[in-house]
Parts: sequence; structure tokens; C-alpha cells
Amino acid sequence: MTQEANRVKSSLLVGIQFGCLGLLFFTGPLLPAGLAAQALMVLGLSMGAWALATMPLGTLNALPDVRAEATLVTRGPYRYVRHPMYTAVLLLTLGLVLEHPSLVRITIWLVLVIDLWMKLTYEEELLARRFADYSGYRAGTKRLIPFLL
Repeated sequence: MTQEANRVKSSLLVGIQFGCLGLLFFTGPLLPAGLAAQALMVLGLSMGAWALATMPLGTLNALPDVRAEATLVTRGPYRYVRHPMYTAVLLLTLGLVLEHPSLVRITIWLVLVIDLWMKLTYEEELLARRFADYSGYRAGTKRLIPFLL
């Protein structure tokens, strides 16, 4: 795939991701009243904050492209899952959907799940090309859910 095609693919995946997030945020309340939804959202926010705190400053990138200055992070939540930010997004948005479920919101969430799965699969291809030790890291950690997936 050419560099231009890679940029288009990355931009499309991120565009779909943020489109789904926007639709979920604007199709129902943002602050759930139910305990299960609140727990999912707090868990998602906590996982996201932990992942952000673990990343070196200035390296956060919504695009799956691997920056020139990137390093392979394997500490913090990255010891347990390879994509804690995606886990955080899915937990947070699942809390939103469970609090006020509708066919539209469930469909949007499922599109988000598929998009993030495609994005992380693509990102892992790029990481494996960039970092020689990525295959070992991948063998020892799950993608999204510790010990399961």
C-alpha cells in the first residue's frame, strides 16, 4: 500500500471513529443515572487516564500511523492490553448505550466496535513492521480485554 493510501485509510478509520462518538454523545444523555452504566464509564475513563499518563508526552496520536519518534510502550495498562485507549473508548460508550439503549445507538456502537477492530488490526501491522520486538509483546498480551481478548 502506498503512503498516500495509508494516510487515506488512517483518516477514514479515525473519521468513522469520531463520527460514531459524536453521534453517541448527541443521541442521548451524557451522564447516566444507572449504576452499571456509571461503573462502565468510570472504568473507561480510568483506563483512558492511566493509558494517557503512561504515554510519553507529545506522542498521543488518534491516527494509527506510527510516528518517527514513537517508542513501543509496554508498561502501565499496556502490560495487560495492547490497546487500552480503545478499551477505554468502548467501555465509556457502552455505558452510554446501556443507559439509553435504542436501535440507533446500538447500531452506532457496533459500527464503532467494528471500526476500532479494523483500526487496531491495521495499527498492529504498522507496529510489527516498525518494532522488531512487537511480535513478542503481542504474544504476551491481549488486544482489548486482559486475559480474554
